[in-house]
Amino acid sequence: MLLLTVKHVFADFIFQNSWMALGKDKKTGWALPLLAHCAVHLVLTTSLLLILAPRFWFLGPVDFLIHIAIDRAKGFCVATFEITSTDRWFWWLIGTDQALHHLTGFGLSILLAANA
Repeated sequence: MLLLTVKHVFADFIFQNSWMALGKDKKTGWALPLLAHCAVHLVLTTSLLLILAPRFWFLGPVDFLIHIAIDRAKGFCVATFEITSTDRWFWWLIGTDQALHHLTGFGLSILLAANA
């Protein structure tokens, strides 16, 4: 869980640039920034799993798909309701987004621990 959390911090905050962060929440043209951002998660999660639990490499693509769903749902809400960082709903969405990502990491950790 700790390693997946560190991976998440790197993928969501260190390796995500402004083009990804702002682009994935736009009404149009969101797909490429979203895919680029989620590809970072794909590479980091798969790499981590190949090192720690190679037989579970396929959880990298699973994490990728879940990340796309969560981030697209948030981006859809931001774009549809024209939410900006000055709106309290923006921060509610960010918190929900991060909670869902951490729950994903928790679920993956449980799966890995149960099959170790």
